[in-house]
Amino acid sequence: MSAPAPLKTMVREHLRRRGITSRRVLGAFLRVDRRFFVPGERERDAYGDYPLPIGCGQTVSQPYMVAIMLEALDVHRGMRVLEIGAGSGYALALLRAEGAVPYGVEYLPDLAARIPFRLRTAGLPDVAVRCGDGGEGWPEEAPYDRILVSAACPEVPPPLLEQLRPGGILVAPVDSPYGGAQVLLRMTKLQHGVSVENLDGCVFVPLLGAYGRDGVAP
Repeated sequence: MSAPAPLKTMVREHLRRRGITSRRVLGAFLRVDRRFFVPGERERDAYGDYPLPIGCGQTVSQPYMVAIMLEALDVHRGMRVLEIGAGSGYALALLRAEGAVPYGVEYLPDLAARIPFRLRTAGLPDVAVRCGDGGEGWPEEAPYDRILVSAACPEVPPPLLEQLRPGGILVAPVDSPYGGAQVLLRMTKLQHGVSVENLDGCVFVPLLGAYGRDGVAP
């Protein structure tokens, strides 16, 4: 089935023309209609390049920022990918459309309960989702080839790096130590230690739970 015209325009104007080049990422955006992941009253805004509220004080992220994160993850078919802060399920759907085997953790029960319905509506039902503290990851399903953190944290929670396979990549927005802005980081797990790259400035809702701004990590 061909992508609807507004979705094609979104991909062309907001992603391709702004420098997103990965064919896997662009193809996934064309196969996943964002309108299935926003509240019904905001469907007319679904193809805009800005975040939209999804309830519980949370948002579905700006398409361009999601594309930057997915391109940085460099996902290949069959990879096991964990998303923390699954929200509406939009990034999980894009990961599945890329051919990944995604797992999603969402802290808020109301949002977590809606994700399976949204995924089924978008034609992507076979995605594992659970409600829980994202900073703890999903250890029963580890290790993961890739981890995507879709909420800003003071620092990357250590359990997530522990659950990342050697050679794996983690992408996360992290609070700047200088205050104000957040920084998007790409971390590659090495045999001894971690390689860290600063990708861009960003703005995300905060991570909830023990490893969030107001939490107390064990």
